[in-house]
Amino acid sequence: MNTFLYTKLILFGLFLLTSCEKEQSLIKYSDLSAYSASGNLQMVVEIPAGTNLKLEYDKQTNSFLADKKNGENRVIQFLPYLGNYGFIPSTLVDIKKGGDGDAIDVLLLSEHIATGTIIEILPIGVLVLEDSGEMDSKIIAVPIDRNLQILKTSSYETFHSDFYEVKQLIQLWFLVYKEDSNIKFISWEDENYARLEIEKWLIEK
Repeated sequence: MNTFLYTKLILFGLFLLTSCEKEQSLIKYSDLSAYSASGNLQMVVEIPAGTNLKLEYDKQTNSFLADKKNGENRVIQFLPYLGNYGFIPSTLVDIKKGGDGDAIDVLLLSEHIATGTIIEILPIGVLVLEDSGEMDSKIIAVPIDRNLQILKTSSYETFHSDFYEVKQLIQLWFLVYKEDSNIKFISWEDENYARLEIEKWLIEK
């Protein structure tokens, strides 16, 4: 291959890479719908499975920043996240109604998925907690794409019966992963409760 053609191919490749990065940066996560174009619920991944650095989406900068505690990055001093942690866009758990003022939290049971990924999900249950007096429900979900599923379940019933130990691990993890916190277990609820909870906190746009 001559040098001129080789250089053109390199430049074309760099152009494609830059274009993809620009397209990704144009995504305004806070403007996304809770539902994908195909009608499935979707979430935005903040913290990939298997990691300990607590990242949070910042609406002002449209980026994912490390949560701070005493001026330092907050790193979970415990086992890493058991799934991909993030939020359902276009939802807000109202502080006036006992919520924490954030979007609905989701724990997606799958292998590691990168921060900023938008993925379709199937809720299979809810872990209902109370954190320092605020209701703090965690939607438990699996990917819609069966090729991405690590647990073959589509309902709370099979999640409870076939993966009971996983369910107990998740509950224990969320009860003790925070330092100096007062988290209380309230209940486990099914996929119907999960969908009602999501609809309850949808933001009309």
